[in-house]
Amino acid sequence: RPGVRRIWLQAVSVGEMLAIAPLLDALKREGDAEIYLTTTTSTGHRLAQDRYPGRVLALGYFPLDWWLFSRRAWRRVAPDLVILTEGERWPEHIHQAKLRGVPVVCINARLSDRSFRRLRALHAAVGPLLGGITRLLPGSEQDEARFRELGFPAGRITTTGNIKLDVTIPPLGPAERAALGRELGLERGLVLLGSSTWRGEEEALLGALRPARAAGLAVSLLIVPRHAERRGEVEALLKASGLSFHFRSRGAAAGPVDVSVADTTGELRTLTQLADLVFVGKSLPPHTEGQTPVEAAALEKPILFGPGMGNFRQISLYLLAAGAARVVRDAGELAACAVALLQDETQRATMAAAAQIWHRANQGAVARTLVVIREELEKRQ
Repeated sequence: RPGVRRIWLQAVSVGEMLAIAPLLDALKREGDAEIYLTTTTSTGHRLAQDRYPGRVLALGYFPLDWWLFSRRAWRRVAPDLVILTEGERWPEHIHQAKLRGVPVVCINARLSDRSFRRLRALHAAVGPLLGGITRLLPGSEQDEARFRELGFPAGRITTTGNIKLDVTIPPLGPAERAALGRELGLERGLVLLGSSTWRGEEEALLGALRPARAAGLAVSLLIVPRHAERRGEVEALLKASGLSFHFRSRGAAAGPVDVSVADTTGELRTLTQLADLVFVGKSLPPHTEGQTPVEAAALEKPILFGPGMGNFRQISLYLLAAGAARVVRDAGELAACAVALLQDETQRATMAAAAQIWHRANQGAVARTLVVIREELEKRQ
């Protein structure tokens, strides 16, 4: 349409798809740009279908990153600007943008420990992956330093912060919380949440539940596996434990259970609101990358995570420094720390307040990101 520029925004999966909500809202309010949204996973696609009708021009799957498919998609989409999220680097996609003089902006840009090590070792790969990117908007100072060390021009880097900190999470009212708790079978006092857990961490959480119960605490365990398709593996573990359990995908619980498993997608922010203490997954050995603690902090929850928070190192360090989180080195420390905090309401409240202060102090990334997007769009006029 005349006067309306088109942005091709790629968000690989559920986490990135949820994170872009405030950016989509801001662009829609301004009204002079339309969004063609793509994703790489079926779960991301379903989430976008449910949440973003009316906010985007269209929704599709990202094409295979080979010249024939990429070129065809570019001809049909014809964007004025490309946005990539977080750790995405698509060499052919970026090459097609370069051929057409279309700017590429990477928002929430980050480099995992593994990617950084590989790019330093294989310096020839840096050019194809980063050379065609117009602007990099890292989510942290650590990421900025890594991109600069790899040779990305400092003048094209703007550290904007993490846009996930700007996401608004609709709060549950008391009646909604109670109803959700009944659906999940969580009606026994305190709730320990395992957020985005990976293999081995469900067992560690069961190892925390038992001593908490032995200490006389009325506490239940809510597990949200990072991959719902692991339900069979998790169920076998629960059957062997002798504890009562319920899977959310099977409908409402018939009554209270010891362990509730939310084997669904896109509900973590809602479910976190039931928690009294949150353990962030993919962080206990042998896992090293971690899942995001941002939503738990935004919801003012006391947080535990293991030592493996490589993908969120800067954020985890900030949360530790603020007093909002604690590191547990292994399953034994997880059990001991969880029991101590579940017994101490005052300490949990102190950590929750620290999380709230940290979260509010670090918002504003969407506004800073929009400034850069506007600058690049104006160059296309």
